Amino acid sequence: MLKTPFSQADSARSFFILHKPFLAGNGTASFPAIRRRQSFHKKHKNCSVRSTSSNIQAVLNTTEKSIKVKAIVTVGWFMNSDNSDKFFLLELVSAHLDPKTGQEKARIKDSVISFGREEEKEEEVKYECRFVIPPDFGDVGAISVENEHFKEMFFKNIVFERFPNGPVNITFNSWVQPKSINSEKRIFFTNKSYLPLDTPDGLKRLREKELEILRGTGVEERKTCERIYDYDKYNDLGDPDSSEELARPVLGGKEHPYPRRCRTGRKPTVKDPLSEKKGDNEDPLSEKKGDNEDPLAKKKSSGVYVPRDEEFSKVKQQTFTANTVLSFLHALQPSIIESALGIIDNKTFPSFTAIDSLFPEEHSLDTPKEGFVQSILQWIREFIKGLLQSILHWDWIWKLIKVGRDYFFRFKTPKMIKRDRFSWFRDDEFSRQTLAGLNPCSIQLVTEWPLKSKLDPEIYGPAESVITRELIEQEIKGIMTLDEAIERKKLFILDYHDLFLPYVHKVREIKGTTLYGSRTLFFLTHDCTLRPLAIELTRPSMGDKPQWKQVFMPHQDATTYWLWKLAKAHVKAHDSGYHQLVIHWLRTHCSVEPYIIAANRQLSAMHPIYRLLFPHFRYTMKINSLARQGLINAGGVIESSFSPGKYSMEICSAAYDQLWRFDMEALPADLLRRGLAVEDPTAKHGLKLTIEDYPFANDGLDLWAIIKEWVSGYVNHYYPEAKASLIESDQELQAWWTEVRTKGHEDKKDEPWWPVLNTQDDLIQILTTIIWVVSGHHAAVNFGQYVYAGYFPNRPTIARTNMPTEDQTETEFMNFLNNPEIALLKCFPSEKQAIKVMVVLDVLSNHSPDEKYIGDAMEPSWAANPIIKAAFDRFSGKLKEFEGIINSRNADKNLKNRFGVGIVPYELLKPTSEPGVTGMGVPNSISI
Repeated sequence: MLKTPFSQADSARSFFILHKPFLAGNGTASFPAIRRRQSFHKKHKNCSVRSTSSNIQAVLNTTEKSIKVKAIVTVGWFMNSDNSDKFFLLELVSAHLDPKTGQEKARIKDSVISFGREEEKEEEVKYECRFVIPPDFGDVGAISVENEHFKEMFFKNIVFERFPNGPVNITFNSWVQPKSINSEKRIFFTNKSYLPLDTPDGLKRLREKELEILRGTGVEERKTCERIYDYDKYNDLGDPDSSEELARPVLGGKEHPYPRRCRTGRKPTVKDPLSEKKGDNEDPLSEKKGDNEDPLAKKKSSGVYVPRDEEFSKVKQQTFTANTVLSFLHALQPSIIESALGIIDNKTFPSFTAIDSLFPEEHSLDTPKEGFVQSILQWIREFIKGLLQSILHWDWIWKLIKVGRDYFFRFKTPKMIKRDRFSWFRDDEFSRQTLAGLNPCSIQLVTEWPLKSKLDPEIYGPAESVITRELIEQEIKGIMTLDEAIERKKLFILDYHDLFLPYVHKVREIKGTTLYGSRTLFFLTHDCTLRPLAIELTRPSMGDKPQWKQVFMPHQDATTYWLWKLAKAHVKAHDSGYHQLVIHWLRTHCSVEPYIIAANRQLSAMHPIYRLLFPHFRYTMKINSLARQGLINAGGVIESSFSPGKYSMEICSAAYDQLWRFDMEALPADLLRRGLAVEDPTAKHGLKLTIEDYPFANDGLDLWAIIKEWVSGYVNHYYPEAKASLIESDQELQAWWTEVRTKGHEDKKDEPWWPVLNTQDDLIQILTTIIWVVSGHHAAVNFGQYVYAGYFPNRPTIARTNMPTEDQTETEFMNFLNNPEIALLKCFPSEKQAIKVMVVLDVLSNHSPDEKYIGDAMEPSWAANPIIKAAFDRFSGKLKEFEGIINSRNADKNLKNRFGVGIVPYELLKPTSEPGVTGMGVPNSISI
């Protein structure tokens, strides 16, 4: 062992000081670690913090063969930091076993010979330290970190310089809990990736132990400070103890199949032992803590536990205001709204002028003027101040508050309406958005006639559609027959009939809403645009009332014209609900969480596949936990403002059961399934699109191909073709994929369509599908939300009234005839519903300043491997070229679905973006 002039007691710990220099007498009686450091200074007062002491130089010269290594440690600033000193201990771990004993080599504990801050920036502090590594230590394989302070610390990375073979980097990017909370030292491996069979002997035990820690024991309630990944059903959406109206079924299991979420381990509710009790809502920041107590130490999850490193960064937390908005909206009970704001729970907008007044850009947004507004502002401040002190981001409040009674809420005009304020009213725009709008994933090719339901006719009525051959040929106007249209692939459909019809009766029992099953047919014209032909709305038999069906067509006489507009409003509400529940939430957020949990439980942090997937999992678990708290929960935004109401998540479960398949989440497979493409070896990407000008598919297939090429190069490097058995024998990889299927998607574990994982091609397809879903698919269906739905008449989220021709009464029909505009406004969302959704969509469409875009930043582990680094550089370069391709497509006058007067260019799959609501940008992960 390296001898030093220091005593054995002093050399047992080496401390690094964060933030301010130690202030003598500041809490020394409470902190043994600080007292030890004071003793160290007294004994070695001649040692400078920059290691210029002759004693320290003597240590460096004790052996000529020892390696003198300088290391720079980067530590992030503390959230809620104070002025106390903080300390940590580092230990180097050899990648090799001791050849004499066959055991792990002793870690280098006492070789740090200087301490002190090298550099301080706004968000981080760098510290210099120097190690003396014995000649027989071998390669550094990992570093252990012990936090000697009483609060958690965020470690970013450490760079070792002056190594014979060049610098060694270890990336942390992790919170390390105090030793008093977790006595287990944290292990961080170097940036070099290893398959399990290639793991250096000195790291094998640590590799397995780290995975055991991350899996946990599956018992007890999780604490905020923990980093345990486990599974549970969606049993926390309801709140039966508060009200029977808020009771909801558990999602997950035979009755309601569903993916799994991260386990929090909270106690069951009193009234429903299968449901999980909500956490307390106390704010940890408002509690009075002792100076030497970490507020996260014993804090339960408060209902939104995610492993500690899945939490938002400081920048993300400051800019993400959705939870603040939801708290504000939830607090505004109808009585307060009615008396203070003048917005009644179910109040209808009196005119389209009133809707337009939500976007009065000519008025100042800065200063509320009316007295009652000042009063409600004060109330809002007091309500939120104690609950959300950590955010202190009040811009959204001023954004919501309008000047005076008639201007209470104000929003930025969505890009679509800014370009053409009447575009939402036109049929051609309605059709165009099925290919280039917010939900381009539902349009399907019609391949059979007549259209028939698969539901039981004994329960739901006759299965055959009342859209007849004669009606279609009448609308086609003699261009071709119906049979020719089907044969030439000219008929397309939005089909929300069978999924919604079983819930019509239930939803209609909810006050202030209604529901139909719907089918909408389109005809493909010569210029690759779609023209709507007919809408069919269906209500199943109700008691003594028989099934009701009616077809609405875009005729030009006044009555049928307005009936068509009302029918379109219903279809748009269906499409909005399906988009939000299935295309967006289910197919991205919800289905991806099991991949993340399984990866952290089964793939070591040094596994190359974990390191490929890691940037694509950023923030997703945190976003999902917040969604369970305020968006998809009982009484949340979805239930209160979307057509399916309290049955929204049950419908989402039915869609998972009937429609979700992993193998169909790949973009090419999805297009083939919907009849929007056919296989063609001579075509680009091997697919020929049924609609050539299909912006989502055109851009999406290019992005898919770029991702797949990058993944192929990565996989083939770590699993060479000559060693195909490597994939089958990779126990961590096989355990991950097995757990995704059998635990994360347990309710579908026996489905025959799950891909096997035996070859490089299998792995490439699986990984490309996951990366496409979290990046391209999510971007295409999320970041256009405010662009297309911010002006809610374009995409109403709910239809509140029945069609005037259903069970027609003379009074209701005369009201419709006398004022059809009022009938349409009554069908649209109420003031409260519309404003609530607009606030949320504005937040969800925002890019954070710390967003990580696809191909934009190289992971440290990729940079450490020259072959992977070169592959990523090619990947990044092709994505930059792809942006230019999108620009050229949007400028092509022949592409009518992308170019035209007032049309919003299709930019949702452009890889990068500025912060804010831009309608473009593909983040690496589902980060919002």
